[in-house]
Amino acid sequence: MLIAYTREVSPTLADCELTYLDREPLDVGRAAQEHAAYEALLSRLGAIVRRLPSEPTLPDAVFVEDTAVVLDEIAVITRPGAASRRTETASTAVALAAHRTLAHIQHPGTLDGGDVLVAGRRVFVGLSSRTNPDAIDQLAKVLRPFDYEVIAVGFGGCLHLKSCATQVAERLVLLNPARVDPKVFAGYRVVAVDPAEPHAANALALGGSVIHPQHFARTRSRLETEGLHVAPVAMTELAKAEAGVTCCSLLVRQA
Repeated sequence: MLIAYTREVSPTLADCELTYLDREPLDVGRAAQEHAAYEALLSRLGAIVRRLPSEPTLPDAVFVEDTAVVLDEIAVITRPGAASRRTETASTAVALAAHRTLAHIQHPGTLDGGDVLVAGRRVFVGLSSRTNPDAIDQLAKVLRPFDYEVIAVGFGGCLHLKSCATQVAERLVLLNPARVDPKVFAGYRVVAVDPAEPHAANALALGGSVIHPQHFARTRSRLETEGLHVAPVAMTELAKAEAGVTCCSLLVRQA
């Protein structure tokens, strides 16, 4: 059983934190429609969608991935790099406590879940404006008893590691080589995004398909050439808030 935790779009989404994008007019109603279609796609691909409590005063709360790192053995509640987001984690912790033992990233560590790419027993963690070395050290200590290797990754030009690299199939990574060095993923096959679509590296493998923003048609073609079934989803309005398809859900596998 796969549970996908989500959270509805806040009416204050237009006030979201931005790091790499310029602020532009954002249609919150349209963003909510995109999010609803995304939830419906998760359900069609086999996930049980459960919504976390609404947070109407927290602009970024829809991006639930940033609040936790969920593994088979444990869930780590993060301490987001943006101070405005740290209260988002409380309701995530309540939900995940029903499924996993919890650990927590502590001050002075900061960690966004969007910087954490889990590939089997290897956990790649991006060093970013939101995730610092102290948090990576804490995460490595928490995961060491479970035999995970935590690997710090430098990258640039985007918000999170998973903005420029995601695993789309077994031993296959989609990435933007201008933002992260493909050598980081030695031993994995790599699909590079189309150069005309620098933001197209964020994808979510689920239910035998790969969820991917529909406006990145050139990169979608590259994924399909690899034999992958791509499930496109509208993400243009949410993308104005530096969103991707991974950040809008938190996946929990249950026996």
